[in-house]
Amino acid sequence: MRVIDHRLCHEDGSPYPYRTSPNIGGELYPQYLVMHYTAGRSAEQSISWFTRRQARASAHLVIGRDGNITQMVPFNRVGWHAGRSTWQSLSGMNKYSIGIELDNAGTLTRSSDGLWRAWFGDPYEQRDVIEAVHKNDTQMRAWHLYTPQQLFAALEVSNLIVQEYQLKDILGHDDVSPSRKTDPGPAFPMETFRSRLFGREDDVEDESSYCTTALLNIRVGPGTEYEKLSVSPLPKGIALEIISSRGRWREVEVIDEVNGEMDIVGWVHGRYIKRC
Repeated sequence: MRVIDHRLCHEDGSPYPYRTSPNIGGELYPQYLVMHYTAGRSAEQSISWFTRRQARASAHLVIGRDGNITQMVPFNRVGWHAGRSTWQSLSGMNKYSIGIELDNAGTLTRSSDGLWRAWFGDPYEQRDVIEAVHKNDTQMRAWHLYTPQQLFAALEVSNLIVQEYQLKDILGHDDVSPSRKTDPGPAFPMETFRSRLFGREDDVEDESSYCTTALLNIRVGPGTEYEKLSVSPLPKGIALEIISSRGRWREVEVIDEVNGEMDIVGWVHGRYIKRC
């Protein structure tokens, strides 16, 4: 993909889908990338809402759970995605950032029928849910997981935008409006994105040089509902490298040999690993 006249295009120059939002401001000179979740039922529903003037909100891009990307605001125009917001010495981050919305239901609650449900009532399966404490909160809550296709598309387009507009950093809506917003939440691997986009030594270090602190099960996915790998449990003191994060769960590559097996990749709970 590439950017042509502030529009997202495929490598052959053909544009990605574009749906015009009326909720835009003046000329934008972006310094940051701000990530959001839609807290909606579907990407199409959120896109449709952003095309209405009464929404008084918009985003530069919306990324569906299948990885499809729709642009709604040119990258050189202000989008209405951050609202009341500050970062460092800046106030009103709409004027200083490009906003990306990811189709995601956000926080979920357990209903009387035992299912996880979004604020609009739709149920979600356990495999699509992670329980975690938000960095700005102390209460354990349930969150809708992002899909691998969605995260891959988000990382690819974020890398392009960061390079094209020489952005300083990637932030969450919960960074610039911490008293009001929780998106993109603990299900979004922010530190992984930051290290991949900017290659900072401190971020990379945080994702390597770990080891287990106890006998530790390693699973095929980020939760106790996922099947254990055959090498479980990992011995105490085994060296790990963190690949990505989902809330309190860490996707890891096992550096040491375990029971004669090498190249082991799976998910462990972050409570039982530490920096070596």
